[in-house]
Amino acid sequence: MNKKGVQSALAFCLTLFVLSGCFLWPAGITITDAKTATGVNESLMPIQVTSLFPKQTSKVCCWFQWKNAKIDTKIVAKWYYTTDNIHILDYNFSIPRREGSGSVSLSMPEGKTLPVGSYQVTLNIGRRTIKALNFRIE
Repeated sequence: MNKKGVQSALAFCLTLFVLSGCFLWPAGITITDAKTATGVNESLMPIQVTSLFPKQTSKVCCWFQWKNAKIDTKIVAKWYYTTDNIHILDYNFSIPRREGSGSVSLSMPEGKTLPVGSYQVTLNIGRRTIKALNFRIE
């Protein structure tokens, strides 16, 4: 392969790398576990793990564990009401240490409940989803 061919091949590979979003994925971060639950305890462990919540539910927690993160990795929890294909909320937060656990929640105002139907919460870094959890309110 001549010099021009090598340059073209390298440019093509770099383009694929950029388009695939690899610059947006911090090396090594891994979600080791994730669950939906009714809450978390003082130790940040999930309480009443389930993907099926009763009709009068006003709060759903997304609990997760991670390892190999860069400190201050930015994550977005995106909540969706998939029954009607509605994006509900984005919640931005930073990972405070290399490994650990934490939670985010979807809560209704006092006296209100979440509508019956199917939902999804995704954990995202940049444009990439690193974990998706589905749950239902019945």
